[in-house]
Order: sequence, then structure tokens, then C-alpha cells
Amino acid sequence: MHLSKILRDYSRTIAGKEQLLIAAIAKALEVIPRQLCDNAGFDATNILNKLRQKHAQGGQWYGVDITKEDISDNFRECVWEPSIIKINALTAAAEAACMILSVDETIKGPKAGDAPGAGGPMGRGMGRPM
Repeated sequence: MHLSKILRDYSRTIAGKEQLLIAAIAKALEVIPRQLCDNAGFDATNILNKLRQKHAQGGQWYGVDITKEDISDNFRECVWEPSIIKINALTAAAEAACMILSVDETIKGPKAGDAPGAGGPMGRGMGRPM
């Protein structure tokens, strides 16, 4: 949630398409606590609102507490997550998104025979085929 907050705040300082991209990544990062709430049977909207409020107040260590059906300071509760796992997950997700966009551009691109002057099929007014 803290990374989501930082990205959302940063996206408001820039203009253009980059703002939309960064805001979308920030929103996607909120899927993690939402899925935790859904899996535990909690009201995800209520928990996420509490988390956003705590993170806006500077509580960067707050997260979902499934034992109390609330939020808690995970640093004080000794719930720590290795940063290397988060870095690897974010890197893999970004690489997958880039690969999907690359494949999408390849599919949308013009075919070699359709380019002008590429010796493709003759069109109207080009004479009769021999």
C-alpha cells in the first residue's frame, strides 16, 4: 500500500500518458491487500479505506491483519516481508506487461506485403494483371 501511495502521489505531479500509466500501476498494487481481504472473507473496501487513511497519515508499515479482521502496524507485529521477493515480483510483472504490449504491437503492425511499394497485389487503375 505504501508503494501504491507513493506512485499515486507521483503520478499527480506529471502530465501526459505517463501519469495514466503510473496511476494504473498504483491501482494494480492495491490488488494485493484486496485479495488478502477477499481470501479471509473480510470487507475489502472497508479495510482498504482504513489502509489508505493510515498510509496518508504516514503509517508506512500498516497492512491487513487477518487475525483481528482489521489493519495493524506490521513492523510492530513482527510481520516482515523480504524486499527481494517484492522486487522480483514487480520486475517479473513489468516484463510480462512489456511482452504483452510487444506482441500486441507485432499483431497490429502492417504485413510485409501490404506496405506501399512492396510488390503487393495490384489495385485499381494499375493496369491489367498479366
